[in-house]
Parts: sequence; structure tokens; C-alpha cells
Amino acid sequence: MNNPPGLLIAAPATRSGKTTLTLALLAAMRRRGRVVQPYKCGPDYIDPAFHAVAAGRASYNLDSWAQSRGRFDALLDQAADADLCIAEGVMGLFDGVATNGAWGNGSSADIAAATGWPVVLVLDVSGQAQSAAAVALGFAHYRSDVQIAGVILNKVASERHAALVRDGFARHDIAVFGAVARDASLTMPERHLGLVQAQEDAALAARLDALADLVARDVDLAALEKAARPTLRSPPSVHARTAPPGQRIALAQDAAFSFVYPHLLAGWRAAGAEIVPFAPLADEAPDPSCDVAWLPGGYPELHAGRLAAASRFADGIRAFAHTKPVHGECGGYMTLGTGLVDAAGARHAMLGLLGLETDFAQRKLHLGYRSARLLAPIPGHAEHSILRGHEFHYARVINQPDQPLAAICDAAGVPTAETGSRRGRVTGSFFHIVDVAEETP
Repeated sequence: MNNPPGLLIAAPATRSGKTTLTLALLAAMRRRGRVVQPYKCGPDYIDPAFHAVAAGRASYNLDSWAQSRGRFDALLDQAADADLCIAEGVMGLFDGVATNGAWGNGSSADIAAATGWPVVLVLDVSGQAQSAAAVALGFAHYRSDVQIAGVILNKVASERHAALVRDGFARHDIAVFGAVARDASLTMPERHLGLVQAQEDAALAARLDALADLVARDVDLAALEKAARPTLRSPPSVHARTAPPGQRIALAQDAAFSFVYPHLLAGWRAAGAEIVPFAPLADEAPDPSCDVAWLPGGYPELHAGRLAAASRFADGIRAFAHTKPVHGECGGYMTLGTGLVDAAGARHAMLGLLGLETDFAQRKLHLGYRSARLLAPIPGHAEHSILRGHEFHYARVINQPDQPLAAICDAAGVPTAETGSRRGRVTGSFFHIVDVAEETP
């Protein structure tokens, strides 16, 4: 099997520019004729969609807290035909939760150590000069199993500024792969869960071209590629089995429902399942020949009026739920509920398959890893199974009158108030499934 080299693009903190530079490198390497396999560290489900556009192939999440090593190894196999792997880190390089999960604390450093991929640090040097080298030195010595290949200087103010910053690195023999000037025009548009979705950014192709031009000019791409190292392989193991929720899966897919992990879809297909997409915003209902309907997360709060008016969608999924299971994650869960109050304070009637009422007018951030012990089965997973995943939303629960779906805890094992809910064949929760921790036979 091909064992392609890889790099991990990380930073000391969020908002250093690592997503923008990762996209730039993916686009530039693709332009150079390389087949690049993108990855994202952690449970983020927005950045991989941008990676996929830049690289021309699906991007997969790598996660030491939520994924088993078998799952992790299987995802590394997705790079078998690639020339190069580029993984984007999450938060700061060493940032993770306090309590280990499957085999680590969810940090990007765990992924670098497990794969052997050297780290390229993206340093926001605005307001710094030689001190930036001290930051890189600290990162280089913080963890012995993580190698810092070098740095890319970001948000450089001028040639003089770049020279001063480079001076500190020259004194300590740390490679500087490039220096990128501030350019507000290349900033990716954002909303409350992160970047505006890839399919919503009409200017994305032009942005990626401009980013590729930028790094081709300001970054030594040949030196960067030379710094990559072959992917480490763990001892042979049985890859985690993926249990699809059904043989034919009706999957909601549009701007309101787009947050589904690529590795889940790949796993469902590999297990022999067929995915049949439908678009609620186009007033489409799930194909009645399917044996399960799955509504993933997304932004129903931005499209609540259109969803409330989509009568064919509503009638179709209600009829479907009379005889077949329906499951919703996060945004899908809210849509299965009775009502949703948008940011302007207007209430919109949802499907009413669950009693859940949610509110975005008085929103509250819910963010972090979760483990869930199922109190009832959901499509693909039996009662008492333990799942690992993530929660990220701003919805406030006004009412949840149905039976709880799961006992859910945060990364520290502290129970959360959000338990999901179930009614008849309909189930849902704010919990995004990443992997199975323990499956009940």
C-alpha cells in the first residue's frame, strides 16, 4: 500500500490563519499536479467541505478523543492513492480536553505523533518580531514525539517587519517556509458556527485561485513538500465496523442540512448501504422506498420560514415516520421538533414529530465532546450502545416533553442537560456521532 508523506498545519492559537493557509496549500499543491489527501483534526464539520473543494477529494476528520484507533487507521488508508497528506489542526497545537478519550485528548499534537507528520506552525506575527522565534522554540520542545518542521509567518506588515522576524529564527536554525502579508480581501466569510458553508460561497473558486497565487509567491512550496514525512502505520488491527442506519438511507442534503461527517458516509457505503439524498428546502420528501430517513445538522434557523412552508417535505416525512425510523442530529433534531424561534424572535412551526421547542433569540453556546449511552435504539445502533461525538450549537431548549434518548456526558464525564428525545419511531439529539465506543450486540 502506498504510504504517502504528510504535514500537519497547526498554530499556537485559533485565528492565526491556519484554515486560510491550509486551503491555500491544498489549492497550490493541486495546481502543481499533486494528488493531495486533506484531513481535519478534531470534530469540525465545516472546514472539511472547504478542503474538499480545494483538493478535489473528500476531507476526513482525525480525532484521538472520539475515534478508535481502528477507525483512525482506516481513515489514513483513504490516502493510499495520494502523493501528499495535508492535515489542518484544531485550536492551538497542544490544546485538548483534560480527560483522555479513545486514545488521546483530542489535540492536533496527538495526530502529529500518531502519524509522524511534521508540524508546520502558522504564526500570526502582527505585533511581534524576534519574539515569534521564542514561541516556535517553546513549541518545538514541549512534546518530544511531535516534530516542528518549520513555520509560515502570517500577517506580516512589511518587508522590514519580515526581516526582523526572520532574524530570530535564523539564530535558532528554525526553517521559515514563507512570509505572508496581511490581505483582508482573502479572509473567508464567517457566521456563528464558523465559516459560511462552502456551497454558499459563490466566490470560493476565485478565492482559492487567489490563495494559490499567494502561497506560490510567498511560500517555498518545494521546501515545504520536502519536509513532509511518510505516514507512520500502527500494528495491523481490525478496522472499526460501520453499521449503517439502513440499507437505503434517505439523507437530507441542502444548505439547511449539510453537517454530516464524510467518514460516516464512506463507512455506510462501504458497508453496502445506498444513500438517497433529498432537499427539504426544495420541498422534497424522503423517498418512500428507503428504510430510514436521516436529517443531519446544519442551519435550519437560517431557513426556518422556508422549512415551515415546505408542505410536501412535511407531509412526506410524517408519512414516512408512521412505518419507518427517522433520526435527526442537531439541526435535524430541531427540525423534527414542534417549533423553532429564530434570531429575530419569530416562531416557526416545525415537523412536530417530536415535542422539542428551541430558541435562537436568546441563544446559548453548547460546545464540546460528548459520550452518549443510548436508552433506546437509533438506526444503526442498539440500546445501551455507547457512542462518542460532539455538540456545537447555540439553540436554547424551551421545552422537551418526550422520553430521553440517551444519557449524555461531556468529556470530563459530567452529565449534560441535553439528552435528546424519542417518540415512536422518531429519535433525535444535538449529539453528532463520530464513532462507536462500545456497541451492544
